[in-house]
Amino acid sequence: MTTVTRSTPKYEYGVLLPHFGSYAQRERLIEGTRQIEAYGFDSVWVRDHIVYHPHTHEDQDRTHLDPLIVLSAIGSVTKTIKLATGSLIPHRHPIQLALAVSSLDFLVGPGRILLSMGIGTYNHEFEAIGLGDWDRREVLEEYVAVVRQMWTGETASFDGKFYHYADVDVHPSPSAFIPIWYGGMSMASVRRAVEYCDGWIPGRMPMRDYARLLKRMDRLAGEHGRERPHTGAIPLVCPARTVEEGLAYLDVPQLEVEMRRNKFLEPDGGSGGFASLSDFDGAVIAGPPEVIVEEVLRCQEGGVEHFVFDLRQRFDAYEECLAILGEEVLPALHKATGRARHVASSTASLESSAHGG
Repeated sequence: MTTVTRSTPKYEYGVLLPHFGSYAQRERLIEGTRQIEAYGFDSVWVRDHIVYHPHTHEDQDRTHLDPLIVLSAIGSVTKTIKLATGSLIPHRHPIQLALAVSSLDFLVGPGRILLSMGIGTYNHEFEAIGLGDWDRREVLEEYVAVVRQMWTGETASFDGKFYHYADVDVHPSPSAFIPIWYGGMSMASVRRAVEYCDGWIPGRMPMRDYARLLKRMDRLAGEHGRERPHTGAIPLVCPARTVEEGLAYLDVPQLEVEMRRNKFLEPDGGSGGFASLSDFDGAVIAGPPEVIVEEVLRCQEGGVEHFVFDLRQRFDAYEECLAILGEEVLPALHKATGRARHVASSTASLESSAHGG
């Protein structure tokens, strides 16, 4: 096995945008993203669905704005923040996606796009468009290969199991390298990240499971003679005055069902369930700024390089939560990790984020 030295991590911070559910509003997306960039966050993230059925623990409104349309809109009113997907699923044709993403790169400027791709959770989306019998585990590797081939700008042919074409090219080509990360939480997800992606980012995953998969990814990366792919995570985050108040915004029983469905390790070696913040072990973070900072730093110690704040349980108080993160949490994280402190341009108090938003 080849040993590849791991470079010093660059810690980055992102925010999941409210482009789905009851609080998906144009002004909130546009002005909120401008504020996110002003605070000094590194990225904004969008989800991907074509037939959107919300998780049982979240807002049941089925509004879901197309992620690439959202990124195009907010990219036009910002200058530097990365535009990221978590994660695109293969219900578009890869040639069409390659053109859409290179067009986005053309419009917003080079080096701003970060694509995460995954196979998706629900088969009903693929059945709706006639792809329900495809093995998405096999599809995605071909999918990524096609997208990267199209981005070269050269006339190319492809003869795979799912995609076939001859003498095809799309323009413009991306003006800078666009990384592709794998989005998933299974044992197979880290293998796929090593084999054909540039990074790996799961969603709500306890750090004890994260450590287990990261160890597997290190081993596989060594076997492939490459450095470990970049890493990220997208936990649920609920800013509040106390931990208890933060947990009150969560549907803990339904989150426990999700934890068990994903076969995550139970707390205390399998002796308990998922009820407290420590039980979720970083998959859920709730409470005042100092608790959030402590938990994010713990995730970074566990190997997370790009931490994305998923505020969906607090979209009713989205602007107030952004202020808490931007004015109190982010500066503390930058100080702890040696990055220059960024001064936020707006003010809001923790008190304003009390129940009722």
